[in-house]
Amino acid sequence: MRKTIATMLAATAALALAAGTAGAETRVTYKSAAAGTAYYQMGVELSEAIKAGTEGEVILTLEESQGSVQNVMETAARTGNYVFTTPPGLVTQALSGEGPFAERNSPNFQEIRGLFPIPAITMQIVVAGEEGVISLDDLGGKTLLIGRGSFGAREAERYMELFDLADKIEVADAEIGAGPDALKNGQIDGFVTAGSFPSPNVIETAASLPVSLVSMTEEQIAETGAAHQTIPGGTYSGIDEDVETTSLPVIAYTTSQMDEETAYTITKTFWDRREALAETSPWWGGITESMVANIAGEIHPGALRYYEEAGIDVPQ
Repeated sequence: MRKTIATMLAATAALALAAGTAGAETRVTYKSAAAGTAYYQMGVELSEAIKAGTEGEVILTLEESQGSVQNVMETAARTGNYVFTTPPGLVTQALSGEGPFAERNSPNFQEIRGLFPIPAITMQIVVAGEEGVISLDDLGGKTLLIGRGSFGAREAERYMELFDLADKIEVADAEIGAGPDALKNGQIDGFVTAGSFPSPNVIETAASLPVSLVSMTEEQIAETGAAHQTIPGGTYSGIDEDVETTSLPVIAYTTSQMDEETAYTITKTFWDRREALAETSPWWGGITESMVANIAGEIHPGALRYYEEAGIDVPQ
């Protein structure tokens, strides 16, 4: 009987220990982009980094998304630990009840809190040629594929008007996905792509033929009103100089429902693992501490605690 009781007590203790271990695990929903996209892949990599960096104490579970507007909109109904990615401009619109949030405003939008930056959507204008780095003026007389309806297409059209290039460039009528093949076949002179860098379609194109990237002057970048982004020399084959261009910042956000310790742990682990992430996927190498300034709205107290400890400047 004593042996049976001892066995039962040992089993109960083991179950209690297992329950305590399971209870220590914090689960976080991470919503970024559709499967198969670069930003979904970043989510996979970030999930692995957070799990490794916290020894499994924090688990990010990925959900597919149809885009940044949906990510922000879901904060109206989400509960628990929800992390999502979006350009900060959309958070600004949600906080003020403007743009896509004008007719579906929610008081919960006021609970959105910033965590850390992720790779920005970077404008890259790729042109056939061995120069490596060219200027906007060099686009005159060329046929350019800019795509339709995307952020990159809208920015390209805006820059063409802004810098008096609309009458000097012929815009090809095709989907942006056809850009690399059309350039290789000589059907176009160049294409515009917007996304994280190094961009797979630019890598593929540069491996097949000599290409150059458009680099903008400091004055031109300021005139666009967009964020400044440097693509370091050597990012792409044959382009040895830095390329100065523009980008749309992207930030990882959560809500005030996340407790301070979880937000602190996720933020600290991201920055601690940033270099390891960049060694595996170079697009993480473009993240700098200065990008914290791009966060719109309030920063989560847990993330703010990390930035204060790390001596990273945070705007008011």
